[in-house]
Amino acid sequence: MKSNTMLAAVLLCVSVAATSSAQKRDPKIAALIERGKYLVTLGGCNDCHSPKVMTPRGPAVDESKLLSGSPAGQPIPAIPDGVLGPGKWGAITSMDLTIWAGPWGVSIARNLTPDKETGLGSWTEAMFIKALRTGKDMGEGRPILPPMPWEMIGKATDGDLKAMFAYLRSLPPVKNAVHDPIPPAAPPAGGH
Repeated sequence: MKSNTMLAAVLLCVSVAATSSAQKRDPKIAALIERGKYLVTLGGCNDCHSPKVMTPRGPAVDESKLLSGSPAGQPIPAIPDGVLGPGKWGAITSMDLTIWAGPWGVSIARNLTPDKETGLGSWTEAMFIKALRTGKDMGEGRPILPPMPWEMIGKATDGDLKAMFAYLRSLPPVKNAVHDPIPPAAPPAGGH
């Protein structure tokens, strides 16, 4: 019985590896992933969703953590009193552009890699498309906050959004538990 279980586990692993390898060789899937990579790159997703390394020319995308979101534990920028508020729209960002703070609260760039626990690994294609069409996390959760341009990206065709999702699913998963967004501080009692 034990050897049958081991054999089944080995066959399952070989089957999953063969399927993954076959998908990479399938020209239609490869073309879909390449189209998605092009759209994600052109759409500037790395600007906010990829951690950066500092170079002599300034910040550059950390290719080892591509699209893995704001690094866990990164300090959240504070907005100085009186800088933003009613009629004073603006934003402050972290040095690597993965955290943004403004009158809406604090946005923290999500992990877009296929890690099941901390990224999009548990998302379906339909959830991804719905999130970008509705501006709701996972397609029905909390609002997706600025500066994420979901309104513009959500106007892409279903085919383009599917390609983007296929590309994101093809990335190596990066375990990076990103902090939840932080709502704006409540105004003082009796104030604006």
